[in-house]
Amino acid sequence: MKKFLLFLLLIVAVSAGVWFFLLRGKKNTHKGPKPVSMAVSKHSEAFNASIESMLGNYYQMNEAFVNWDVNKANESAAALKQGLDSFSLKELEKDSVEIAQSASFFLDNARAEIQNIINQPDIAAKRTSLNSLSDALYMLMKTVRYDRSKLYLQECPMAFGENQSGYWLSATQEVRNPYLGTQHPQYKASMLNCGEPKDTVNFMQK
Repeated sequence: MKKFLLFLLLIVAVSAGVWFFLLRGKKNTHKGPKPVSMAVSKHSEAFNASIESMLGNYYQMNEAFVNWDVNKANESAAALKQGLDSFSLKELEKDSVEIAQSASFFLDNARAEIQNIINQPDIAAKRTSLNSLSDALYMLMKTVRYDRSKLYLQECPMAFGENQSGYWLSATQEVRNPYLGTQHPQYKASMLNCGEPKDTVNFMQK
């Protein structure tokens, strides 16, 4: 009888141990954040890569304007021009001819303004074309519904004098003003952060 009771207790103890370790293992599988799947873009990798390259050169050009560096601005503008000239909208035609035509209009405007930036020797004239270029790129990104990152449309309310606004695109909400910059003849670097986000381009899937 005693042997039977000891055997029974041994079975209960082993069963309890197995149950404990199995339960602990199940709990461990639920620790940590749930995996998040990558959002799928509506556009091809090649299409998005072209836009990302253009935006990268555009941001570099803006930073050159911030620093009043004409040579660097010209260098980045030339790289941006190559991207704009080679950018294809054929992918959009498969979905909507009307959208492709609208995008083509803004793309042509951007090409014309980047050429103006390259041709103008004076930085003030370059900034006038920067304003027009930024508007064209903003409309282009909204038209094609670029969805790989969020873009901010920034405004400087005194880019061209009192109550004369200028606009630019930024990858962040941080304001680094390419119209007044760090070496303005009157304000020096005191107006570097003059401005604020006015709109966003955000078609990223949530």
